[in-house]
Amino acid sequence: MADQPNAQPADNDPQETKEWMDALEGVITQEGAGRAHFLIEKLIGQAREDGIDIPYAANTEYINTIPADQQPKYPGNPDMEIKIHSYIRWNAMAMVVRANKDTNVGGHIASFASAAALYDVGFSHFWKSLDHDTGGDLIFFQGHSVPGVYSRAFMLGRLTADQMDHFRQETGGQGISSYPHPWLMPDFWQFPTVSMGLGPIQAIYQARFMKYLASRGLIDAAKAEQRKVWAFLGDGETDEVESLGANGMAGREKLDNLIFVINCNLQRLDGPVRGNGKIIQELEAEFRGAGWNVIKLIWGTHWDALFQRDKKGILKKRMMELCDGEYQTFKAKNGAYVREYFFNTPALAELVADWTDDEIWNLNRGGHDIFKIFTAYNAAVTHKGAPTLILAKTIKGFGMGQAGEAMNISHQQKKMDKEQIGRFRDRFNLPIADDQLEELPYLTFPEDSEEYKYMRQRRMDLGGFLPSRRRKAAALQIPPLDTFAALLKASGEGRELSTTMAIVRIMNMMLKDKNVGKNVVPIVPDESRTFGMEGMFRSVGIWNQEGQNYVPEDHDQLMFYKESKTGQVLQEGINESGAMSDWIAAATSYSVHNVQTIPFYICYSMFGMQRVLDLCWAAGDQRARGFLIGGTAGRTTLNGEGLQHEDGHSLILSNLIPNCVSYDPTFQYEVAVVTQDGMRRMFQEQEDVFYYLTVMNENYEHPEM
Repeated sequence: MADQPNAQPADNDPQETKEWMDALEGVITQEGAGRAHFLIEKLIGQAREDGIDIPYAANTEYINTIPADQQPKYPGNPDMEIKIHSYIRWNAMAMVVRANKDTNVGGHIASFASAAALYDVGFSHFWKSLDHDTGGDLIFFQGHSVPGVYSRAFMLGRLTADQMDHFRQETGGQGISSYPHPWLMPDFWQFPTVSMGLGPIQAIYQARFMKYLASRGLIDAAKAEQRKVWAFLGDGETDEVESLGANGMAGREKLDNLIFVINCNLQRLDGPVRGNGKIIQELEAEFRGAGWNVIKLIWGTHWDALFQRDKKGILKKRMMELCDGEYQTFKAKNGAYVREYFFNTPALAELVADWTDDEIWNLNRGGHDIFKIFTAYNAAVTHKGAPTLILAKTIKGFGMGQAGEAMNISHQQKKMDKEQIGRFRDRFNLPIADDQLEELPYLTFPEDSEEYKYMRQRRMDLGGFLPSRRRKAAALQIPPLDTFAALLKASGEGRELSTTMAIVRIMNMMLKDKNVGKNVVPIVPDESRTFGMEGMFRSVGIWNQEGQNYVPEDHDQLMFYKESKTGQVLQEGINESGAMSDWIAAATSYSVHNVQTIPFYICYSMFGMQRVLDLCWAAGDQRARGFLIGGTAGRTTLNGEGLQHEDGHSLILSNLIPNCVSYDPTFQYEVAVVTQDGMRRMFQEQEDVFYYLTVMNENYEHPEM
């Protein structure tokens, strides 16, 4: 069993304790939870002033954050939705098993099986498409769960059975991709996510960039207030540094348009995520400490009656005692095992004395309960002032039975035998005859059926189908080459300059352009002064949604450090992954927000491709458009810094990305020609390429073009 942290002292005066608890209940009843919270905070503050050591407690009990008596009424037809969900589950399993009958193309059954209800409630009641009047929500789907997304699309007529049969088999041109991939399916997938950790960090910066666009008037602010960014990830994925690395920024920036849903099925690829601990408690502390609103979605409806029976809190105590390895084992066994090892004391056994083993086995987890899921989602979309994390407890391979449910092998399961398939059918009450089981037929509803009409209408009410992707936005009027005439001429005898100075000069000229100046997004990871960009502080300002609530130290200088709610520069600090995620958000704005922005991200070239190549590749996958500038390149002027700073090889890396156009210009006229032509290609002709330019800070004379 897991150790019990922060053990509490014995209650030496139960009567006094009861009086305090009764007083608290009275405040909640008469004045509400807000007043109760205020009083508790005042008591804690006074206790600390009096010298009592009260450590910050980042964890709450191992129960649902929202109690059953605060659940809203479910808005849909739950019986019909559960039937639809069962069909989707079947098709998701069938497409993987069918694909692997005669091949070894792989695929994943267990991940979507654990998350099916989490997705279906979102599709049915929350997620607005890009054709919605607001502009739609952004959904970062967990990569391993895509069979379920394809299954729903098939049932709505968006994919054919032939496409389903060619899952992971695209060489003939009729297949569908293994994972979310905008390059391979440019009208369907919006964001590539299966490189673990890149989905979460991109979701955070997409949420912030949406606020950037709204505060600068590039998108409708009122409509943007109604849009959300949802990121789905697994609990095992949170071990990737990128998954959690930007959480502090999200909390600090109060990104209340951001919702993380972590599917806590307690398993990663080889075994438990935290066998000896509790991943839900760990993540709750991590995110609450970073300023997030955390909603725990642990137990399903069947537990509600037991919580009502438990007057002494022994159920909650038992839930805290157990570790994740034990919870996983419970769901790999049966009801009798759970009775013996969960309800393992006379008092606990008494709670379920009149229950059968089957009833105990049906004690469900919150992530499989549409009523609890709706409650959590509804609370998340209405929360203001902070991003929200939903920790949904599920079972990996839910419904797979002996083929992999809650088993350590479940992630590797690609095949199921006839008996296992039959049990899957029976569990979800599906209309498939025994002699059809080996065929694994795809299930659909007739277009005139109530189920099909319901399914389709739910999506139409939310603006249309998801996922979907926009290929183009309105073209921009790019300035002609002669706009940069000064850079096409010789620098002049005795006048030396660098190509870094040239690109910064071009950026400044673009910022002043009457047609596209407002669309330019300069991005820098805390090196503006190195590149001579500090003039932008004054001319366009550094974006900060709170403005500038202090007088800067250099306010009396011409180029003082100016932050503004309408600023244009994205100053990311020493954070290349964050700055690159900023750039991706800006470089995909044409597709996500139907407005083109022209991002210029400039950094030390040694800390560009070498540092964030995975994100650069993801940018290519999602057809990003913009400029990456590798500054101080060339190994000619940073000798004192050593080879750790001197880059002469980033162009080798950039040329690995097929749609990255790479240049190493020597003279300012080359910088001007390449940049102008790149803008024409990307923002006027709307080619799905992006540019990488290396520029130097060595000064020398430049000839005329």
